[in-house]
Amino acid sequence: MRIRLFGHYWHLGLMLLWAIESASIFASSWLAWELSGPQDATVFSRWFQAIVLGAFVLLSMISMGLLSRRLRDGLSGIALRIIMSVVAGSILGGLFLALTTVHRASFIQVILFGLFCAVTLLLIRSIANRIIDDSLFKRSVLVYGAGNNAARIYQLRRRSDQRGFEVVGYMQALIEDRVIPPERIIVPDKPLVELARELQIDEIVVAMDDRRQQFPLKELLDCRLAGVEITELATFLERETGKVYLDTLVPSWMIFGTGFRRDLFRRLSERAFDVIASIILLVLAAPIMLLTMLAIKLEDGARGPLFYGQLRVGYANRNFRVLKFRSMRTDAEKDGAQWARTNDDRVTRVGRFIRKTRIDELPQLLNVLSGQMSFVGPRPERPEFVQKLAETIPYYSERHAVKPGITGWAQLCYPYGASEKDAIEKLQYDLYYVKNHGLLFDILILLQTVEVILLGKGAR
Repeated sequence: MRIRLFGHYWHLGLMLLWAIESASIFASSWLAWELSGPQDATVFSRWFQAIVLGAFVLLSMISMGLLSRRLRDGLSGIALRIIMSVVAGSILGGLFLALTTVHRASFIQVILFGLFCAVTLLLIRSIANRIIDDSLFKRSVLVYGAGNNAARIYQLRRRSDQRGFEVVGYMQALIEDRVIPPERIIVPDKPLVELARELQIDEIVVAMDDRRQQFPLKELLDCRLAGVEITELATFLERETGKVYLDTLVPSWMIFGTGFRRDLFRRLSERAFDVIASIILLVLAAPIMLLTMLAIKLEDGARGPLFYGQLRVGYANRNFRVLKFRSMRTDAEKDGAQWARTNDDRVTRVGRFIRKTRIDELPQLLNVLSGQMSFVGPRPERPEFVQKLAETIPYYSERHAVKPGITGWAQLCYPYGASEKDAIEKLQYDLYYVKNHGLLFDILILLQTVEVILLGKGAR
């Protein structure tokens, strides 16, 4: 079951899991203080230490993808992520507290906090791993349709895409070719509202191939009045998969549906965040950028340029020049614009490292500071590719309704793409971001990007 909050869909079972884990993290800090903390500390100090240590661990967990519905690791992978998150959060939280004069935590206290935290989180995750897919957290769904549109739901195979629902069955419309296997078809022997009540249906997804003929208006209205939620296929797929399916998309859904907000507060808050964060990161990344420039010069000599400025398509289809550290040979595009390839022989030795660690993207902080880009958004493409893709892929230009970003929802959800097929898949995630973007969503994407950098995902 999912609920919409702050313009984004949240899985109720995962929200409950996050709440339990947050409580256990703060309890671990309190317990560590009871066993090792100074007895003359004030109550405020105890709460301050718990909040600081807990916040750093939670941020580390988000950065490692532990609070993401896309996580598909087994228990061993989850355990490794938990240990890394607790170690990083404990160290950072302990260092932050050490900078204070009256709220600093002892070394023993931080160690005990980390141990208690790791044990409780591992225990909670092991239990949750057994029950997270149980019907307790799932909506009972009846799909009205059994053709090609309904097959979109039937073909959902990923565990993360099926966490929020369980399909009870499919009902074939009168004028519709059946694609769903016959054993999954429900043949009604009573009115739809009575069938929904008997099967304890929470939601009916309308997935007919042709809604213009024999649309069951009266039956669906009766179900709606009886408390059963009625959902369009496009909305259901968006909610459950985190992307907008192009083959189910119609302009009226985009016009009359929720999302696509660009109010003044949202624009001002996002711009303020971009300016403040880019200044801070430019200061922090200055040593890394200087070392990178030195490494490029040592490999290619004094004549090779440090930066590579490339024309990209940005907000409202306006072109701008994106900045990167040069990672390819100076003659990399002597034959014209090309997609990047796996094991691309045009990449230099220094370039291979800075591309894998995303250091080559650091100069784009200047693009963010100037307002040409944002931290989060669809990755900007070259005009040559955009023109070709816009001619063959519907709704491709709609991704330019927001500023392009250094990272984005598509970069988290889909591996590096270098073909038209990949562009279609990434566009579906980009459209989801354009529809649902907001400051909180941006912050979550930024934190989860740390996982991409640490594990080297998507680099090419």
